[in-house]
Amino acid sequence: MSQVPPPDAGPSPEAVAADATPAADPTGLDNPTGLADPTGPVEASAPADLTGTATEVAADELAFDVEDLPGGALAALEAVLMVADEPIPAVRLASVLALPTTRVQELLDELAAEYRGDRGGRPRGFELRLAGAGWRIYSASPYADVVGRFVLEGQTARLTQAALETLAVIAYRQPVTRGQVSGVRGVNVDGVVRTLTARGLVAEAGTEPTTGAVLYETTGYFLERMGLASLDELPPLAPYLPDIDTLEGVDRANGEAR
Repeated sequence: MSQVPPPDAGPSPEAVAADATPAADPTGLDNPTGLADPTGPVEASAPADLTGTATEVAADELAFDVEDLPGGALAALEAVLMVADEPIPAVRLASVLALPTTRVQELLDELAAEYRGDRGGRPRGFELRLAGAGWRIYSASPYADVVGRFVLEGQTARLTQAALETLAVIAYRQPVTRGQVSGVRGVNVDGVVRTLTARGLVAEAGTEPTTGAVLYETTGYFLERMGLASLDELPPLAPYLPDIDTLEGVDRANGEAR
């Protein structure tokens, strides 16, 4: 008669404990999901590095040193200014050259002096000027007649004498209305003012409080074209123009309004 085996009592407590111990991960990744174990101890971790991208960008920008280029930073600055089609602020130049703004300002002053011949060399036919809020290379003023002959010869889009006179009145007596400019010039200037506005040399600057007539002033583009840093550098011609106060009532007489 065969013997009936005793009922299975199940695994021993020691075996259960052994089975509960996790086996080593053959991949070397104890937590392949990358998620923190909520049951484990909380450990302080270093904050994520959020500056990595910015550091890489800065490194790209500083991949070269302008001082190591032929001619150094001075020549690099000169090369940038030569291709600029508008005045460039010193801050932007500093960003392009990866130099401190104070250093760029020193270089700008050095270049300007060199072009003037202040450093023992001959004066150049061009000069470096602060125009508006930025720096740009212009032909030197002593050669204006020669340059003007080259630029204006055969040019049909240049300003007429009437436009130049109107622009001068606005520049010296701004902000002014069309009626006030007409009072100075003695002719209607509506069409001329429209031309100057279309070319970006003048712009509307609000309205005259009592009559509602549109006021006009010169623009930053006007300063750029004239090679001026501010209106204070205009030649002293204003005393020959009548004060705007003497033209009160001109707008009402002309029926000019907004």
